[in-house]
Amino acid sequence: MPIIKSAKKRVKVANKAAVRNSKTKRSLKGAVKAFGRALGATDKKEAVKALDKVQSELDKAAKKGVLHKNKVARKKAQAAKAAKAASGVAKKAAPKAKAAPKKASPAAKKPVAKKAPAKKPAAKKTTKK
Repeated sequence: MPIIKSAKKRVKVANKAAVRNSKTKRSLKGAVKAFGRALGATDKKEAVKALDKVQSELDKAAKKGVLHKNKVARKKAQAAKAAKAASGVAKKAAPKAKAAPKKASPAAKKPVAKKAPAKKPAAKKTTKK
């Protein structure tokens, strides 16, 4: 048991943080389990809602510092991939259309000659009298 006042306070603060972190982890685990059950179900709307919930919980965990941001990014990608693989459920993002390449005008094809750098004037020489 700590004797110094600041050490006693650190114990209290650490206990509060541990409780807060365990709540975040518990809600994340619950969301992941619900997502796993939703993938097995045939209802696509339920799976999309579960995916949104998992990604939201992961973002909260990263924001609170419970999980590292790279781990969160990896887990979100894995969840999206699993959702897409199971019954073709994808997150609400539409695929990007490729833009048609622009045709260059004939004038643009000619190489442009570079200008020679301008010469600097010679510095004045000053002599002492």
